[in-house]
Amino acid sequence: MRGRILRVIATVCLVAGMLSAAAQASEAEVRKNMQARYPGIVVESVARTPLPGIYEVYAGGIVLYADEKVNYLIAEGRLVDANTKTDLTAERLRKLRAIPFNALPLNQSFTIVRGNGKRKLAYFADPNCGYCKRFEQDLSTVNDITIHVFLYPILSQDSVDKSRAVWCSKDRVKVWNDWMQKGVAPTTAGTCDTTPVDKVVQYGREKGIQGTPTLILADGSRVPGAIGAADLVKLMDEAAK
Repeated sequence: MRGRILRVIATVCLVAGMLSAAAQASEAEVRKNMQARYPGIVVESVARTPLPGIYEVYAGGIVLYADEKVNYLIAEGRLVDANTKTDLTAERLRKLRAIPFNALPLNQSFTIVRGNGKRKLAYFADPNCGYCKRFEQDLSTVNDITIHVFLYPILSQDSVDKSRAVWCSKDRVKVWNDWMQKGVAPTTAGTCDTTPVDKVVQYGREKGIQGTPTLILADGSRVPGAIGAADLVKLMDEAAK
């Protein structure tokens, strides 16, 4: 009986040793594959995780998660296609966060039309947003566009006051452009019915719009942050298709 138990223990130890060797081989392979995909990054360590087939990779000061072939990476909460270097999480978020253009409360915005107006853009902006002002300079060079500007004052009370003043102006487009592009502050008192401004802020929060500028393209896709004129035109033309 004792001999049988010893043989079982020996077998278990042998199997455990084989599994350990296999694990080490897999970790080495992950390291090799990672270095092949990203030769400029030093892989400091590779370790198995409780998830079968998923490895922890510590490289460049951050923790990544990869499959054994390093076809895919999860980097800081984002799934990346290692072959194409595509941020798959960002692509999914663009689709999940899409807002159908026709579902936007366009009656709570004011409209700027240049040229034939065939390109469509919805634009959530805070009047005190530096990135918005930079974006405005690029946007001013884009022709054949219809821009629906949603006043989205989320930075300060002064942003609220300026947004109300713009909304209450007879020529909202001119007052907005004068402030955003020339630094000429609106002088109209914001004492008209500014409910639309309040509703836009409520709508934006419900839709998870956390910063400005936030752009909505014709296909509903959302673009957070300022982009250059060439990139904007490319995205709008693609969205129109």
